[in-house]
Amino acid sequence: MGTATLLVVQGFEPGARFDVADLPVQIGRGPQNEIRLLDTEVSRSHASLQPVRDGFVITDRNSSNGTFVNGKLVRSQPLSSGDQIQIGRTVLLFTESSTPNDPREIAERVRLLHQHDPADRSSIISQIPHDADHESATQDPVNVAQQQTNLQVLYRLSEEAVQPSVPLDQLLQRILDLALKAVGADRGCLLVVDPQDGEIRPQAVSGAVSNAPSGRMPVSRSIVDYVMKMRQGVQTSDARHDRRFDTAESIVKAGICEAMCVPLPGRNELLGVIYVDTTMPSDQALLGGRPSRFQEDQLRLLLAIGRQAALAIENNRFQQAFVKAERLAAMGQTIATLSHHIKNILQGVRGGSYLIDMGLKDHNEDLVRKGWGIVEKNQNKIYHMVMDMLTFSKERQPALQRASVNQTVHDVFELMQSRAEECHVELTYEPEAQIPDCVFDPEGIHRAVLNIVTNAIDAVEGADHAAVLIQTGHSTEGDTVWVAVTDNGPGIPEDQLTRIFNIFESTKGARGTGLGLAVSQKIMREHGGEISVESKLGEGSRFMLTWPRHDDDHAIGQTIA
Repeated sequence: MGTATLLVVQGFEPGARFDVADLPVQIGRGPQNEIRLLDTEVSRSHASLQPVRDGFVITDRNSSNGTFVNGKLVRSQPLSSGDQIQIGRTVLLFTESSTPNDPREIAERVRLLHQHDPADRSSIISQIPHDADHESATQDPVNVAQQQTNLQVLYRLSEEAVQPSVPLDQLLQRILDLALKAVGADRGCLLVVDPQDGEIRPQAVSGAVSNAPSGRMPVSRSIVDYVMKMRQGVQTSDARHDRRFDTAESIVKAGICEAMCVPLPGRNELLGVIYVDTTMPSDQALLGGRPSRFQEDQLRLLLAIGRQAALAIENNRFQQAFVKAERLAAMGQTIATLSHHIKNILQGVRGGSYLIDMGLKDHNEDLVRKGWGIVEKNQNKIYHMVMDMLTFSKERQPALQRASVNQTVHDVFELMQSRAEECHVELTYEPEAQIPDCVFDPEGIHRAVLNIVTNAIDAVEGADHAAVLIQTGHSTEGDTVWVAVTDNGPGIPEDQLTRIFNIFESTKGARGTGLGLAVSQKIMREHGGEISVESKLGEGSRFMLTWPRHDDDHAIGQTIA
């Protein structure tokens, strides 16, 4: 059984990728789904993706807006690589992945024959530069049907080369299979220069390799080296036309009738070659064989295929380099930002430790107590920062259980009362009594609300008549639960409203890590919900945490770790 991936190419989180193995997965907006799409037009349980013997089948689960495959409304539909699935306003690209080829296994299927190897009996009978145009090919009467066929081949190659989320080894294998079919070859291999050590190695092999002696495809190293050096596509003869070799049975047994080899020209360097050949039984070879199947048109077509393959290899390498560079840049930004905040916290710890040390020397209990308060405050800061880092750093599904929203938020209220009194902030809690119990992750919602309340208290600290109001409620329209946190602080500038949920974006300067709101938004999205904010400068802000209410019927068997 193979695996597959779903890549979001249009929707709320473009670029999000979901891996699908050999188990059925549910797709929908609710947190009970293995694939959650935070799209208001997606039903809570919208569709399912079921592995079958020959691939995967997507089935609509009586959704409100239906499931579409390649623009067509479907009830149940087998999927092929490249299919686009539209669910709500979200478009996912389906890619089926076979088990990656083992490079050692491919190398065992190809035998590179060195220059003086008795089995290397090929000679060059035709050659064309890799950048040659098609003028010479058009001097003869035009074969319109053949040209149309060639264009179709190149179009299919272009589609393969730009297809996202396809591993390079699979892409090269598809290109090679298409090349064999296009030029009428029996077998072939694609050899690529390793950028690390400069050695050329097989990356894909296809065709009747098992018919070759020892099950390995013989490839002339002298021809490969010539193509790499001269950057020309060549057509080679077999032993029957080469004066260097006898037509002894031991030579003809290899079964090579004729071959073509073309370079893979990159923008700045040669990346490798494509080598294809035709074979025939040894008795036919001894009797004179069969007419040549390779002509100049096939060589030109293979040259064009080689250029497409080179572009695919380069694009893959550029993409990998770009991803690596982005990861390093993100890592550097993360380290720099966290180091700055940890430094601030440690300075607070050192200040508290200094007071404790002075109090112990002077036997001043009040000074010790004051110093310990500073240490404890900074200890809590670093604890919450580490917890936020752990929450944000990994994908997780909420640990759903039946619980009370009011009780969860009340725990936050009680926890923050001492902090509010210390900052001279009036903290008020107004729960709605009629909220029904529902299924959610109490720990996750607790952390999300705690971050919002902490931010609100920090925002109003030092202001006259500073106040923070926490409210809960239940909306029958859409059956959602909400928690609102309102403050009368300075408000948030409009140009910052779109950035406050980005990681490391903080409006609190050195006091904030830029993690709290990002973590809270992530937790809400894990529940299929959202955080919205309304703010006016000089009047305050209101943060609304809203998520769909789930009961036991919507969370069968759910306590997801």
